[in-house]
Amino acid sequence: MSAEGAPAELNVGFVGLGNMGWPMARNLATARIPPIVYDLDAERVERFVAEFGGTAAHAPEDFSPASVVVTMLPDGHAVAAALTEWEGGIAAALRPRSVVVDMSSANPLDTRELAPRLAALGIGLVDAPVSGGITRADSGTLTLMVGGDEEWAIERAAPVLAVLGERQFRTGPLGSGHAMKALNNYCGGAAYAVTAEALAVGQHFGLNPNVMLDVLNASTGRSFNTEVLFANEVVTGRYASGFALALLAKDVSIAASLAAASALDAPIVGLVSGRLAAARDALPAGTDHSRGHQGWWDVALAQDSEDDRAA
Repeated sequence: MSAEGAPAELNVGFVGLGNMGWPMARNLATARIPPIVYDLDAERVERFVAEFGGTAAHAPEDFSPASVVVTMLPDGHAVAAALTEWEGGIAAALRPRSVVVDMSSANPLDTRELAPRLAALGIGLVDAPVSGGITRADSGTLTLMVGGDEEWAIERAAPVLAVLGERQFRTGPLGSGHAMKALNNYCGGAAYAVTAEALAVGQHFGLNPNVMLDVLNASTGRSFNTEVLFANEVVTGRYASGFALALLAKDVSIAASLAAASALDAPIVGLVSGRLAAARDALPAGTDHSRGHQGWWDVALAQDSEDDRAA
C-alpha cells in the first residue's frame, strides 16, 4: 500500500473505528495519510492516535482540514447523524468541494436522501461499501463497490480508495454501490442458510459435517460459505468471523426492501431476510454471524471427536 500519486495537500477524516474501520484507518496512517479520526468510543480514538498517529477529533470543527471524509458506520442513519446532527454535523465544518465517501453498509435510499443535503454545502458524496471482512481490511485488499454521480468527487476520493482496497468496481450512479453490497450479502446470507440446513439434515442421516463439506467443495454446492466460513468457523467451533449476525440481517433486509421496490416476484430474499432476523432476535447482541444456525435449532454442526473429523 502507498499514497503514491496522492495530492500533497490530501487530508483525510475517518469516522468509525470498529472492527473494519480500525484497520482501514490504520492503513491510511501506514500509507503516510495520517487521518483525523472520530468514534463514539473516545478512548478508542485516543488509543488509535497513540499507536498510529493522526489527529483525534473531539468536535466537527476538527474535520475542517479534510478534503475527503470516510465514514465506516453501522448504517445510513448513523452516517447522517455524524454528518448533519453531531454538534451541528461534520459536513458543516467541511470546505466546498470536499468529498464524503460512505463505506458503510447502508440503504441506497438513505444515501440518495443525504446527497442533496451535502450538495447544498458544496460537498460531494460517493458510496463505496466493501467486501472482504476483517482479514482483507487488515491487508488493504478489500473489494470496493463505487457508486457516484459526480466524477470530480470520485476522482478526489481515488487516492484514498487506492489505499483501502485492491479491487474497485464502478457500479453506477449514487447508491448503486450500497445496493450491490446488500445484494452481495443477500447471496452470502442465502448460502449460509442453505449450507447450515444441509449440514443439519445430513447429520440426521449419519453424515459427518466435515465429509459433507469435502463433497460440497468438490461439487456444484461449493461457495465461500462451504469453503471458508463453515470449514474454518462453524465445524471447528471457532465462531469468530468478525462479522456480526445483526449486520448481516440488516444488509439482507435492505436487499429485501430493494426487491420489494422492484415489484419483481422474488420470494427467496424475503425468506432469507426473515430467517436471519429470527436468528438475530434469538441470540445475544453481538453474536457472530457464523452462529446464526444456533438461533434456528439446537444442533451443533460439528464433530467433537478428532477421529470423526478424520473419518
